[in-house]
Amino acid sequence: MPNALQGQAAGGAASRRLFYYTAGFWRNPRLGRILDAAGWSLHLGLPGPEDRVVVWGRSPYAARGERVVARQGVGLVRLEDAFLRSVHPGRARGAEGPLGLLIDENGVHFDASRPSLIERMLAREPLDDTALLDRARDGIARLKALELSKYNNFDPDLEPPAPGYVLVIDQTAGDASVRYGGATPGTFREMLAVAQIENPGARILIKTHPETRAGLRGGYFGPVHEDARTTLYDAPVSPWKLLEGAVAVYTVSSQLGYEAILAGHKPRVFGQPFYAGWGLTLDENPVPRRNRRLTRAQIFAVSHLLAPQWYDPCRELGCSFEEAVDQLEADVRTYRADRFGHVASGMRLWKRGALNAFFGREKSLRFVDPPEKAAQVAERSGRRLLLWAGKEPAGFAAPALRVEDGFLRSRGLGADLVPPLSLVTDSQGIYYDPTRPSDLEDLIKAPLPAGGAARAERLIAALRKAGLSKYNIGGAAPPLPQGQRILVPGQVEDDASIRLGAGEICTNLALLAKVRAENPKAIVLFKPHPDVEAGLRPGAIPEAEALRYADAILHKSDPIALIEQVDEIWTMTSLLGFEALIRGKPVTTTGAPFYAGWGLTRDLGAIPDRRRQKVSLEQLIHASLIAYPRYFDPVRRRPCPPELLLERLANGPLPRPGPINRTLAKLQGIFASYAALWR
Repeated sequence: MPNALQGQAAGGAASRRLFYYTAGFWRNPRLGRILDAAGWSLHLGLPGPEDRVVVWGRSPYAARGERVVARQGVGLVRLEDAFLRSVHPGRARGAEGPLGLLIDENGVHFDASRPSLIERMLAREPLDDTALLDRARDGIARLKALELSKYNNFDPDLEPPAPGYVLVIDQTAGDASVRYGGATPGTFREMLAVAQIENPGARILIKTHPETRAGLRGGYFGPVHEDARTTLYDAPVSPWKLLEGAVAVYTVSSQLGYEAILAGHKPRVFGQPFYAGWGLTLDENPVPRRNRRLTRAQIFAVSHLLAPQWYDPCRELGCSFEEAVDQLEADVRTYRADRFGHVASGMRLWKRGALNAFFGREKSLRFVDPPEKAAQVAERSGRRLLLWAGKEPAGFAAPALRVEDGFLRSRGLGADLVPPLSLVTDSQGIYYDPTRPSDLEDLIKAPLPAGGAARAERLIAALRKAGLSKYNIGGAAPPLPQGQRILVPGQVEDDASIRLGAGEICTNLALLAKVRAENPKAIVLFKPHPDVEAGLRPGAIPEAEALRYADAILHKSDPIALIEQVDEIWTMTSLLGFEALIRGKPVTTTGAPFYAGWGLTRDLGAIPDRRRQKVSLEQLIHASLIAYPRYFDPVRRRPCPPELLLERLANGPLPRPGPINRTLAKLQGIFASYAALWR
């Protein structure tokens, strides 16, 4: 999606070459890829008359490029991180490159001495487009709901202080945003004094910068500034939770001050950050040329939608703000869930490599059996326990996350040792077990988050267009008899979803008999389960027996092609019922699959009373395919959103397992078991 800067630069320059003179551009190849997405190319040497020099913001090393600009008489481009960057601060060890850049030919957003790209856009753009402002409002709401900020290595479970405090925001000493934002170290002392005077008797929290807390850079405040009611606060709490409990916010030029605006505050600002001067702040040091009055949605539209060049690290392409948030959500969700590490139990050897790729990004998994011993190791080490669903011993009471394949799993069968590309974890139960609550049930019942309905609608449309299912093993759809066609998907009869959720009708033959009894004139089409057809799992019906009730048996047929050609689906608990709902087909269930009981299916089985709430298809899809599973990009070997995995499954590229996949998978599992020795 092109942004305003791309259009400006493309229309005003014959050359799109950028020359650099610091090693950071070479060490961080993502910078070059983001610039390439914006239409620029990086080069070494001396620039020609139509070229430009690129530097990083107002860093000390920028002087090298600035000297070349002065000698050669060429233009200058300054880069800075966009306002959503990564999980860890850029200076942290192992931190990834930025998720987006501000590419500015005018200045840099924190330098108030001259108008930057953002300031020019805030002053001149109409910012009256309804669709743009709706995107901005959804974006603000989504960042608040997901608790996303520039850096995101805070503890989402940490409770903020009791509300009613005054928040004073510290920054890193010597930061360019302070120096070029019209402030000095004395400005911070003045800010604290004003906060204390204006709020007599109130608790004052001085919020420490994340890089100061990590020991990377010092701040402007220290223990000497504490008193009976003024406290340094360096706990890694969510900035959104911290802002929610504040009664007043004081800042010099911090991005947290901008987030205070988005959270509903009108902060008192002592520097000259880009967000000051537009009627949303109380300015101690105003910038005279800024006199336009804007709304939160308008300023966010510029800062997050129009000005930055966002980047998708999985596709390695430029992307929209919303797509960047999708990726950051996947990365942050992985960090938050895995930051303490896991002990895994009940995991088959061949799956261990894939499981470590999913859950071992922060700390390698420790594989321990049996579950009772694993629970003890988890408790001693402060890790969480991962337990493969169905491997839980009777009466097992230790807290655990039950793991199971997701609903967009792979291109190939798990029984053929094709590793999963999506997995779910559940702290209460597991989605296929209706005998107890599950996290998925709670997600289905929850209101859709900001932008959730539109995202679910897009995902539904993409799934329909791509014709994807859980395993995506292909196969043609044969010619079908004419009439009222009912598809009956066979299942693996010892599957946990049958044992726990099928009820009285718990065999494929019994289901066929029920369908025929209820629909004597219909065309009944029976599709055996692929694992059963492959001879890997029980559930086969002799053909003569099946044909007593079915008009045709559809061997090795593409399930989605069949769904699209039939009129309705009858199932015990098969996932094909869910896939039929995605495609708008009527579904009758005789058991209690996770998608039954919400008003979207005709239910003949016993449905738990917990599921009497009516929900929309978008709620079901958002919960089941966006909020509940985690996805893994097998190409870039990193977390990814469902939209990316859908593209991989539909169009590739995907690693293609060869004939020695079984041996390699087991070897991978063996080595994953000992990964802690070298990681």
